[in-house]
Amino acid sequence: MSGSGQGAGRGAPVAIAAEGVSKSFGPVEVLSDVGFELRAGEVHAIIGENGAGKSTLMKILAGHLRPSGGRLLLKGEPVRFSGPAEAERRGVVLVHQEILLAPDLTVAQNIHLGRELRRGLVLDDRAMDASAAAALAGLGASIDPRARVGALSIAQRQLVQIARALLVPHDVVIFDEPTASLTPHETESLLRVIAAIRARGVGVLYISHRLPEVERLADRVTVLRDGRRVATREAGELRPADMARLMVGRDVAKLYPDRVPPPVGAPILRVEAMRVPGHVRSAAFAVSRGEILGFAGLVGAGRTELMEGVLGLRPAEGRVFLDGAPVRFRDARDSLDAGIVYLSEDRKGKGLLLGQTLRTNLTLAALDRFASGPLLRPAREDAALTRAIGDFDIRARRRDLLAGQLSGGNQQKLLLAKMMLLDPRVVVVDEPTRGIDIGTKQQIYRFLAGLAGEGRAVIVISSEMPELIGLCDRILVMREGALAGELSGEAMTERNMVMLATGAADDEAAMAVEGAEPA
Repeated sequence: MSGSGQGAGRGAPVAIAAEGVSKSFGPVEVLSDVGFELRAGEVHAIIGENGAGKSTLMKILAGHLRPSGGRLLLKGEPVRFSGPAEAERRGVVLVHQEILLAPDLTVAQNIHLGRELRRGLVLDDRAMDASAAAALAGLGASIDPRARVGALSIAQRQLVQIARALLVPHDVVIFDEPTASLTPHETESLLRVIAAIRARGVGVLYISHRLPEVERLADRVTVLRDGRRVATREAGELRPADMARLMVGRDVAKLYPDRVPPPVGAPILRVEAMRVPGHVRSAAFAVSRGEILGFAGLVGAGRTELMEGVLGLRPAEGRVFLDGAPVRFRDARDSLDAGIVYLSEDRKGKGLLLGQTLRTNLTLAALDRFASGPLLRPAREDAALTRAIGDFDIRARRRDLLAGQLSGGNQQKLLLAKMMLLDPRVVVVDEPTRGIDIGTKQQIYRFLAGLAGEGRAVIVISSEMPELIGLCDRILVMREGALAGELSGEAMTERNMVMLATGAADDEAAMAVEGAEPA
């Protein structure tokens, strides 16, 4: 399904346009003189590094922010939205990168929040459940409309958010990193939905760091760098490598660092017979110093829950050994004290305090190192922040920014810097590059390889199969709450991971046995 040639022609009417749009937050300018247009019936991709201004531009187009300069045109007429509600009424809807749902309400209640269906004066729950189920089925998702959103995975919440947005009548749909949390199967379903939206004459703005997705789906591509538009091209003119070069201003062909396989040594962390009720039936693994161990599997396979169980973040049963000695982690503090850090896949919800400063976030887990007696020493914290900004290339225009004002990639770097202040022996990273641009991915891969090179053990949980292949020494594949197999060397291929994750490898083996000639 290539976008090139399937979208609107050059003569199609313009659905929405930006002319000389700028945006400043106080003295910090994040957009400068940006212009582009979206035609009816086309997919127009907006790409750029984290912090390039993509999400800010989308929020301006959808009425969440007002531009500091320039103007918007909707169907050729100047428009100034009073807020997102007015933008929606006029047919412009935004699917946010952040999950903006009420966790204590059901799926159907979230999808219909503010637009409830009624039977007389009473809410029609049955009708809302049916409507929500149909909207999710249209995305290829089978999620119980009566389930509480707080109990769903991040991928499922993203699908609920997309279904909610598409329920509004729309002429322009803006997708901000819609597939960052989705499995390959869910991504395929969403891309088909977007193609169907385009075929109805709707204009689609699409932000994604997954450049092969952009190449496949988009009709045109606009590239932002440091808040400015650097190019708008027909998608057929660009390969992913060309897009990456325009985004970062340099060649990023070599994404993964060269690594020498570590010598096989005694495991630093060994886990046996680990069971996490409701998520993991049984799992055992070990990781050694200098090794990067990957965990693959479909969403819901139990990868995250296994690690949370091992580290005391949720109830679990099993045996854990550190340097050969049995240990028991009752909570996160126990595992931190033992030298094991965990970087959650939900960096916004569980990794950082978005309403606090960079300095506060950086030093929070290691406050005792920045105190004399009962008093904190801000000068020590400032010095640590200076080192972290340099060592981890945290790109913040001002040191007094809140963590929530950083781009996603810089938030991930801040989270890495925060955890490395603890000088851990074992680093567990869940979805390390979700929603992160290709240039920052390259940096994070080098950081992780550097940690292994220092003799630390690194565990990477990822839904990105090329990421695991390019980074890891071994890959363990989980399926339905158990380990389905281990891959290393030339056996680390996407096909082998998919076969193990889906059970197809078992089916193939069974067929081989059934068809074998008797000896």
